[in-house]
Amino acid sequence: MASTDDPLLLLRQSIAAGSQIIPTTSADSSEEAPLSKATHLVFTHPTRIAVPIDAPTRFTSTEGKAVDVRSIYFAWLNRDFAIPEYNAVATKLNEEMAGAAAVHMFAFVERLVLFTFLEGAQEESEFIKPLPGDKDAAAGTGAAAAGASLKAAPAVPGRAGKGTLDPRLAQIYSGERRMGDRNTVLRGIKPTDFSHVRKLAAPFLTRKPGGPPLAGGVGASATIPLNQKPARRPDPIILLSPSASSLLRMSNAKAFLEGGRYTPPDHNSSSTMLHISRLLKDIDPSRPMRFILVEGPEQFKPEYWNRVVAVFTTGQAWQFKNYRWSNPSELFKHVLGIYLGWRGEQPPEAVRVFGHRVLACSVEKWRDPGQPGAETSRWRDREVVEAIWKGIEANMRAKGWRKDAAPVAI
Repeated sequence: MASTDDPLLLLRQSIAAGSQIIPTTSADSSEEAPLSKATHLVFTHPTRIAVPIDAPTRFTSTEGKAVDVRSIYFAWLNRDFAIPEYNAVATKLNEEMAGAAAVHMFAFVERLVLFTFLEGAQEESEFIKPLPGDKDAAAGTGAAAAGASLKAAPAVPGRAGKGTLDPRLAQIYSGERRMGDRNTVLRGIKPTDFSHVRKLAAPFLTRKPGGPPLAGGVGASATIPLNQKPARRPDPIILLSPSASSLLRMSNAKAFLEGGRYTPPDHNSSSTMLHISRLLKDIDPSRPMRFILVEGPEQFKPEYWNRVVAVFTTGQAWQFKNYRWSNPSELFKHVLGIYLGWRGEQPPEAVRVFGHRVLACSVEKWRDPGQPGAETSRWRDREVVEAIWKGIEANMRAKGWRKDAAPVAI
């Protein structure tokens, strides 16, 4: 077959020139017909040539069979389709031809080689047989070049532009197979659309439940820090009674609850907040928990009430006026109540009405340290403190306090 009549070359030249390619029902016709009924493929460049549409070409499949003109042309028409879409339209065309003929369904590698050849990016391939004339000419040229290289070894510029290259290496390099660009080699000629990945990534571009979403949403350029630290557990809060008759005030709470020794309060103290530490083994045995002590909720934010673990009270109702739950019965359903009085004295009637929701504790009456035997009675203070912390710890575990988390509601 002459090179001018080769269907692959004719199709390649027509694609390069942008000329018309017409499937027809006869060699003399110029009226376009469907591929399922066409018998010839008419090329208009460089001259009008009609090729039988069922004629085999130099392109061979992986099974070693020659692929016909109709299959080559049909694959080029549907070059923008992915493999599943291409197989679907090829199956539909085969059904239209009802067994009279069948187009070859190209594999991915076959399509890649075919399209790079038709686009002029590749000359030779294991799937494309060379023309007989080109093969002989190439053999003669190679023998002549080999003989010439043995007789004389002229200096050949190196490929990198540095120094000279051995003629025999130049001959080897000239026979290298030309490769396509990264699009044709890695992904074929159709660019891949990754826009669907945005929907899949949306759940990962927002913060954990309970946190605000990232600024700008999915489409913004917000980034998630690689070493984002976990949220710190908030400090629990204990409310003291602001009553002047209360045995436990800001001035002596630290010495009593942290040191285990009761001293009378200093009513001249102006402190409004206090921090104490206590190790609660059933909640976090590895580190002490820090507690915040305040006498009133005036500076509270609404979410602070979920951190309140105990309320010291004298039974006076006015203490709860500004609380989230101003009714004492309702308050002590959510928070542990604690009453601290003198040993040997009955708690007030208001405290007894609250029942088991208020833990009643008693300490030895204070005596001047200068009096004989005053210090011997203070050893009971630590026993009372341990009972108070035991009640607080049990209430915290029941409300959901954990080693690394606090309750979201009480």
